[in-house]
Amino acid sequence: MGRKRTQNYRELRADAEEEEVAKNEEEGDEDDDDDDDDEDEDDGEAAPEGADAGEEGEEGEDDEGAPKKKKKVKPKAKPKRTRVAKVTRMRVVWGVFNNSNQMVASYAYPKRDEADAHAARLIADKKSTHFVQPVKEPIEEKEEKKDKEEKKKGK
Repeated sequence: MGRKRTQNYRELRADAEEEEVAKNEEEGDEDDDDDDDDEDEDDGEAAPEGADAGEEGEEGEDDEGAPKKKKKVKPKAKPKRTRVAKVTRMRVVWGVFNNSNQMVASYAYPKRDEADAHAARLIADKKSTHFVQPVKEPIEEKEEKKDKEEKKKGK
């Protein structure tokens, strides 16, 4: 039986790279030729440009008497300020709730015993489920301060 001929991929890759390098060198030579042609054209046109430059120079003299237009410099963009949401302070109170999750009464946090006693009374009196649960409420400092000031003025 004959052996299968396999391609040597390393050799193929090396050949492909050599071809790319050769193409790049040819393209690079063409680009260099183009640059040389441009320089030759510039040298040939240098005299007419000089004549134009002389005419511009005369106009430039007229412009010297008039103020020159300055390019407008844009100020650097300031970073946009984002509004910080007001953080409302919260306090925890004990709420006594009925079976339909309506708060019947609330007690300060240290008075849990009173809240439990109230729930027990409601269960005994109304024969329905009541429970105690902690609730967070926002603290309204401004109104409290106003109330205190009004009480002081009233006295």
